[in-house]
Amino acid sequence: MTDNLPDRSLRPEQTESLDGSRPPEFWSELNREVERIENPQTILFELFKRFADRAAIITSGQITGMTLVQMAWENRLPFRVCTIDTGRLFPQTYDFLELAEDHYGIQIERVSADPDTINRMVTQHGEYLFFDSQAKQEYCCKIRKVNPQERLLDTLDVWFTGLRRDQSEFRQQVPKVQLIDHQQRTILKVSALANWSNEQVWDYIERNQVPVNPLLRSKPGVAYYESLGCVICTTPIRPSEPKRAGRWRWQHNEENKKECGLHFSI
Repeated sequence: MTDNLPDRSLRPEQTESLDGSRPPEFWSELNREVERIENPQTILFELFKRFADRAAIITSGQITGMTLVQMAWENRLPFRVCTIDTGRLFPQTYDFLELAEDHYGIQIERVSADPDTINRMVTQHGEYLFFDSQAKQEYCCKIRKVNPQERLLDTLDVWFTGLRRDQSEFRQQVPKVQLIDHQQRTILKVSALANWSNEQVWDYIERNQVPVNPLLRSKPGVAYYESLGCVICTTPIRPSEPKRAGRWRWQHNEENKKECGLHFSI
């Protein structure tokens, strides 16, 4: 355990009904308590201590997610890390996930779409349907990303994400902690680094020697990847462009949120 962690547990009692669910007041109090904790590493400690494998960091191996993994690892408690494998990730991403497993001595759970569902989608709409329209791009994301994550959320009570408010204009109001409804039960969704800047994350990474996907390391004046999704749907950005400009670059609708549906309705 790191030195700056308080020796205490979150206050709400772990009261469960016969079906394993908890009453609304449990979640409301837990939400308020987590909101009051300023140190993100303490948040990870408290919630993994309390919920064990019913809590998980879901990450594609990008810099904020890896910062959370580093913090969880330093807490010296068992922690769960999961990723959504769309079948179209960059080769460097697959290599990096294996590197991260070796570095931290963990196994990253890979959750994939149902192959039959993908085959039906490709047969009906073509392999590159996402070029046809935004609606088909969102449908592809639903099949390859959203549906697998829904299955993963069936196993969770606490979901740690790498969302930050500086990642896009649309994400500026991301809450640090919120209660979401999943299959008529409550999940605590935690963006522990929501108010961190890109500079703060990189500073933490360099100080703590956090592994980084080589595609995400920028060079002055050179196009680089700010975020990584599927290999075809993600392109590098120029230094002057918004952070998510490289996602589905062929879509020029100004109202496009540049979201895949994992975190926000599209």
